[in-house]
Order: sequence, then structure tokens, then C-alpha cells
Amino acid sequence: MSSSRLTTTTNTINNSVKPAQQLMPKTETIKLTQTKLGSNNFLSQSTSLINTISLPPPVLLNNINPSVSIDETPNKLLYKKIENIIEKMQDDSGVGVPIRTVKSFMSKIPSVFTGTDLIQWMLKKLDVEDTCEALHFAHLISSHGYLFPIDDHILTVKNDGTFFRFQTPYYWPSNNAEPENTDYAVYLCKRTMQNKTRLELADYEAENLAKLQKLLSKKWEFIYMQAEAQIKVDKKRDKMERKILDSQERAFWDVYRPAPGCVNTTEEDIRKTMRMRRTDHPNLGFFRTKAKPSLQLQTPQSPMLPHTSNASIQPTTSSQINQTQFNKLCENDEVTTLENLKKEKDFLKRRLERRYVKVSRVSESYTNYFEQYIEFDPFVTPPDPSNPWITDSTEFWDMEKSLKDIPQRRVRRWGFSIHELLKDPSGRELFRRFLEREFSSENLRFYEVCNELRYATNKDIAAKVEDIYNEFLAPVASCPINIDSRVMAITKTKMENPDRYTYDEAREHIFNLMTRDSYNRFLRSDTYRDSLACAKKKPSKKY
Repeated sequence: MSSSRLTTTTNTINNSVKPAQQLMPKTETIKLTQTKLGSNNFLSQSTSLINTISLPPPVLLNNINPSVSIDETPNKLLYKKIENIIEKMQDDSGVGVPIRTVKSFMSKIPSVFTGTDLIQWMLKKLDVEDTCEALHFAHLISSHGYLFPIDDHILTVKNDGTFFRFQTPYYWPSNNAEPENTDYAVYLCKRTMQNKTRLELADYEAENLAKLQKLLSKKWEFIYMQAEAQIKVDKKRDKMERKILDSQERAFWDVYRPAPGCVNTTEEDIRKTMRMRRTDHPNLGFFRTKAKPSLQLQTPQSPMLPHTSNASIQPTTSSQINQTQFNKLCENDEVTTLENLKKEKDFLKRRLERRYVKVSRVSESYTNYFEQYIEFDPFVTPPDPSNPWITDSTEFWDMEKSLKDIPQRRVRRWGFSIHELLKDPSGRELFRRFLEREFSSENLRFYEVCNELRYATNKDIAAKVEDIYNEFLAPVASCPINIDSRVMAITKTKMENPDRYTYDEAREHIFNLMTRDSYNRFLRSDTYRDSLACAKKKPSKKY
């Protein structure tokens, strides 16, 4: 079993170089290396990796960290940790996940393992508490494209007999930049040119291909030629190798062009990146100005001043404060602050010289956005019924506000973002019913009452803040919500002086939770699919 697995993996990687180079010419070929470690070393390293898989805590101060490379990002650090664990999973010395070729009635499925095998390996080799934690960790690894189901576009892991396959290192996120739309068009065009059931496009892929064909119409002939050339190369390969390469390429695009309702894990959070490049400030303050003798000191004790109490520190009592030492402290602060400002200026200059987003990519993003919403612009696409701004008929607005006979175009818009879903009264109500079945409707309720608090009258703010706390955040709350200790501490501090923004941190935390979890499950649920299938266009009245 081990020798056949190594042969298949080596042939797959060596033969995948040529078509992949045509797909992404800027990426160099990375060869898979098998790492062999002793059992004790392996278990200790795996334990440390699973314990440190989360990113370092954010540093909220303003000094630049010169030890961090400008190319290092939070995603890169996360990829390194995941890849170390993947190498242990692929270890061929008998301690990795068992990989085999499954024989069916008329065919073979090469180089696969089941979800049960993966979860059992994690429970045995990694420091995880139970099956739920192992499933969650396996889902995170899969969502980043390091392993994938062989017959599904949704990158997740199930604890059953579903077959999975490891991704070749060539397609790992750490070895690839964001691919261009031209590459994606070549991939989709190549699949449509092959009359095979396993290569048929999904509905969302067919829509993407139509959009790309319209967007890249000027160079579509070049794209078609590229697809033909890659098909000719693929035909020279063995049948088993083609199956493996096709599934790995599909999984690569499932990461960078995910299915509707799935999250693109390759996007970088600029806030995490900036926090990683900063370190603690050495002095008492960043923008410290030189204090005047007429001001009272706020610090009761200072390492460079004599020990005194608050009551005795007065600007007129020169006998207790050495004015020379105080001036020296202020001057040192000014020098340190000036040095930090120069460092930050140099850092920002380096950032300006390095362009992270191409102008073509920005224009492409705007084009995709406007093309997505062009159907819903009555000035561009004539609606049915007619445009109310032209015909003075409010039938179109009345139909959009109606909670019955929801048009299909309106239901499709709910899938664009959670903002579009919550903006629509019908969509919000449908989402509420879905959350009630999922036993998490309190999140939406808390988000709504926080929005109401923002527009409450001044005399009602204190009472509303207290009511929200008793309902959602108190130890014996009737509808408790799940927020972390940091957000709870900030909220309790703000409650000492309640205002309309007291629960902003908790509101943002719950909204992000709904966006990442509940909204994605809603789009994949039968509730949304049934609404999309049953939605009918309301016929316009004829006069």
C-alpha cells in the first residue's frame, strides 16, 4: 500500500507541472518531500502545532516591529502551521493517514482516504478533546484547500465514509498568488470541451463562464487555444493520473472561486496584517508632549521621580520634585517619540513603494459588482412592471414591498450578501424562521435591538441598555448570546456610562458570527432553495 501510494503521488506531481505552468506561469514547481520523524518527536511536534494553530494575539500599540518581514502575513504563518501537520498526515512510515486505492464494480478510485480515517488519526495523534473539535479542525484545513472531497465543491469534512484526497503542494495557497480571471476562464472552457460526466460544470460555474466570456470577449480566442493545448497534454497521461489531476485542479479553484455560500479563505485581513507589524511602545505614551510646570502630574509614581503621593504632587512644591529630572524625562520622551515617528515614516514609505493591488484588479472588481447588480437597476434593465420613475406607476415598488408573491429576482438577491438579506423584510423573516429551527434566533434579535438602540431617544437610552443586558448578557439572561470575554469586558466598561453605542463591539461580534456561520448555512439549506424554486414573477397588469 505504501509503495503504490508513493508512486502515484510522485507521478501525479511530476506530470502536473506542464499544465499547471500554463495555468500559473509565475509559480515555481514545488516537489513533495516525505518527512520521517520518530514517534516521540512526532507526537510532541503535532501537539505543539495544534496548540499554536491560532494566530498570535493582536498588539494594539503603535511601534513598528522591524523583525517582521514585509512579505510575512497572518495567512502565510497559518499556512506554515497547517503544512507541517499535512506532512505528518502524509508520512509514509506508518504513522500517517492510511491512503489506498478503492476498487468498485467497473472502476478504481486512486489515492483516497475516508473522513473517518482522518478523524481517527487526529484523535490519536493530535491534542484534540473530542470528535467535534477534530471535525472543526479538519474543516478548517479543508477550507484552505489542503484536502478535499473527491466529488463535491463544498470543502468540508464529514466523519463518515466519504472519500477525500490530499492536495498536491503545487496547488497549496502558500505557493500561489491570487489567480487571474483568464486562468479561471481557461479552466472552465477546458471542462466544457470534454464530454465527460465528472467534468460537467455546476450551475454557478456555468454562470461564471458566461460572465467571463462577456468580460474577456476580446481575448476569448486565445483562451480557447490555451484550453485546447491543455486538453492535448492531458490526453497523453494515464487515466488514473488524469482523474487525480482533474480533482486537484477542481479543488484549487474551489478555494479561490468558492461556490455560493462558501467563504474565500485566501482573503487577507488588513487589520491583522498591520497588528502583526507593530510591537509594544517602550514609553508611557506615543504622542507625549513636553509637560509644563504649571500642570499637575497624573502618575502617582514614576521610575525617575521621587516616591510621593497624589496629594503631595503639586507644581508649586519644588522641594519634593526635582525639576531637572522632570525636564530630562520629558526630553527623553520627545527623543523616543521622534525616533518612533521616523521608523513609522520609513515603514509607510516602503509600503507606498510596494503596490499590493493592481489597478486592473480594482477595475475588474468594480466591473463584477456592477454586472452583478445590473439586473436590479431599473434605469439599465427595464423591469416588469415598468420603471416607476418613467411611467409614474408605483406598481413596481408595491410589488417589491409585498411579503407575498416574491419575485425570483428578489430571492436571488438575498444570496449576494447578508446585508441584502436583512434589508429585505421577507428575507429577514425567512432568515428568522431558519434561525429558530437552528436554535440561534437570539443572535438576530440581539442585532435588531442594538440597531434600535442607536436611534432611541436620549431619555430611553439608559433603560434600553439595562433591558438588553438583562435579556441577552446577564448570568440569568432569558436569551443568552455567545460572546467572548474580551467583548464582554469592553461592554461592561461602557455600561458604566451608557450611550447608544454601548453594545457596538458585541453587535459587531454577533453580526460577524451570523455572516460566517448562520448565513452560509442558510444559503445551503432547503429553506432558501425552496424559496428560490417557488418564487414566481408577478405578471404586470394590462390596461
